[in-house]
Amino acid sequence: MPSQPLDLPRILRLFPCFGTVPDDDWREAEIARLSPDTTLAIREGHIFRHAAFVLSGWVRVYKISPAGREITLYRLTGGQCCVLMLASILGDLEYEASIAIESDTEVLLLPVDTFRSWTAACAPVRRYVYGQFVERMANVTRLLEQIAFEPVPCRLAGLLLASAADRACLPVTHEGLAIELGTAREVVSRTLKNFAARGAVSLSRGSITILDRAQLAAIRDRSR
Repeated sequence: MPSQPLDLPRILRLFPCFGTVPDDDWREAEIARLSPDTTLAIREGHIFRHAAFVLSGWVRVYKISPAGREITLYRLTGGQCCVLMLASILGDLEYEASIAIESDTEVLLLPVDTFRSWTAACAPVRRYVYGQFVERMANVTRLLEQIAFEPVPCRLAGLLLASAADRACLPVTHEGLAIELGTAREVVSRTLKNFAARGAVSLSRGSITILDRAQLAAIRDRSR
């Protein structure tokens, strides 16, 4: 992972919780640039040597079932970090998820011992950590509720509308949608064919075009 010089003012704009950290404590910090082609060995069971804080780009955090099926837990962008990573580092535990880099990304890397000492000594850092736990737990709880209680058509319609907020044509595969929803590709394909038969969408290889947003919104809202 190529590194670059620290831009401390930029880091503090994105992570003001680090504002009380003494300048000398930044000596072991570094910024790494990652791309979707970067090979990362951060999978379930990983032991972190650094705490990572996203400065720009997009990172996907996901789980893999024993059968090999994926589900996206959440995404991270500038000013965010992975709460499961924080739990792993502060609890001295193995990581319970996997990571994929989705776009050119910059991350701030802090040695684990440095981050632990900052968390112990700096109240703003502790408040940031606790806030991340609360925010992400709420998001993951909502995801579990959707999986448990909302039918796939409702969730898929909502995902299509959210992904196509300012456009009609989505460059997406059935497999990609299945990963987002944590279901089988065959289920997504069958549901999309049903949407297409109703005239709500049209299907092409590698893309989906939304034809009737109101109909998708009605499907999305059925379980609410």
